[in-house]
Amino acid sequence: MNIVLIGYRGTGKSSVGKLLAERSGRTLVSTDDEIVRRAGQSIPEIVKQHGWDHFRGIESEVCRDLAGRAQLIIDTGGGAILREENAAHLKSNGILFWLTAEVPTISRRIGGDAQRPSLTGAKSFVEEIEEVLRERTPKYKAAADHVITTDGRTVVEIADAIQALLQASQC
Repeated sequence: MNIVLIGYRGTGKSSVGKLLAERSGRTLVSTDDEIVRRAGQSIPEIVKQHGWDHFRGIESEVCRDLAGRAQLIIDTGGGAILREENAAHLKSNGILFWLTAEVPTISRRIGGDAQRPSLTGAKSFVEEIEEVLRERTPKYKAAADHVITTDGRTVVEIADAIQALLQASQC
């Protein structure tokens, strides 16, 4: 069974995934890193040259392939849940933890991230976060087995909460 972290960027998936992998001895796999490896290009290059749909296609392949493996910590990209098939694949062999945070927290955490292209185009940074969260929240909610709020919590506290939920469900 895999531990799958979903949620918008800046909610702590990568940091929490690293700590969970260290604690459990499981392998941590970032879907974004795997996409970059397979495409041989950065995410901004993939999107600029081929568009978001192409990026999402590679992402779907990665989600399907990772679901076929076991004992992973999977750190998904924020938009992995946009295609229902991705959530279905990941749920087939995993427990999905939706990491959430309020817009000011997300904005503070990702303010300097230049590795992801704009998702909406001409909107301000905060407006983009708000718009994308409005669109994705129902999808995150539908996919999640558990919801973990990350505002005002340390990486250790978040990882502890996930591990407590896993122990309670005997995984």
